Amino acid sequence: MSGEDIDGKAVAATIRGELKERVSSLRSPPGLAVILVGSRRDSQTYVRMKKKACEEVGIQSFGFDYPDTVTEDELLQKIAELNSDDKVHGILVQLPLPKHINEDSIIEAVHPTKDVDGLHPRNNAALCSTGTHVGAEKVDWADLSSVPFHIPCTPQGCIELLDRSGVELKGKNAVVIGRSNLVGLPVAMLLMHRDATVTIVHSKTTDAPGVVGRADVVVAAVGRAEMVKKEWIKEGAVVIDVGINSVDDASAKRGYRLVGDVDYAGCKEVASKITPVPGGVGPMTIAMLLRNTVNSCVRSGATKGE
Repeated sequence: MSGEDIDGKAVAATIRGELKERVSSLRSPPGLAVILVGSRRDSQTYVRMKKKACEEVGIQSFGFDYPDTVTEDELLQKIAELNSDDKVHGILVQLPLPKHINEDSIIEAVHPTKDVDGLHPRNNAALCSTGTHVGAEKVDWADLSSVPFHIPCTPQGCIELLDRSGVELKGKNAVVIGRSNLVGLPVAMLLMHRDATVTIVHSKTTDAPGVVGRADVVVAAVGRAEMVKKEWIKEGAVVIDVGINSVDDASAKRGYRLVGDVDYAGCKEVASKITPVPGGVGPMTIAMLLRNTVNSCVRSGATKGE
């Protein structure tokens, strides 16, 4: 058996096309403000990719770059200004921030309706609700694009990949490896909202291979290169690899190569479907950021004729 690749690049391209069409129906373009602090090369690369994707679908991006020495108060003041700016429908603060800045304070300063990263405590609380409504608004967990609050981008992208690959989640055993606030916990909540039976594997789990081996769907988000081996995976399981790690490789042009949390070559032999790294979950994270921004604009009443 050789598992089918779930092509995140292709799915993300399709979603960008759908978003471009939606944006063309709006009275004014969605606006995304991107705050970048410092000169980390990886952060600069991510921001460039996000701005390029915005341009492709017709989202107007506003960049605000600060040196490492910026104060927390300066960032809070800028966020307050952006919260009040009607041209801005989404605010993204590129993480991580310098150690002298409290990331939680910055995240909580972004208005929940503009928190397109889905990290604000109010959005997290809505995600953790087990009811059919958030406030007065009905929630349709079968269609994440219609949910009336912002869902974190990477977890949302994982579910979108499963949906568009025809993977049924209801009644399935799903194992999430990792319990971070950014990916592990929110993706576990989303899987539960789809009626999967969810187990979270973490550093204190006594028999991780045994637990993972019972899963129909595995989401690996632990940040350890190729930790999940072929022997862990049940034949026919679906594997979503969120991890992105660099490992030394003298044969590679840059002296390293990117791998996930899953031993891709081995696990592909037993999985029915699997995401590659790179080219799997990564492109979906940006696609979901764009979708959250467009949704925020629509909720603000920017459709034509209004």
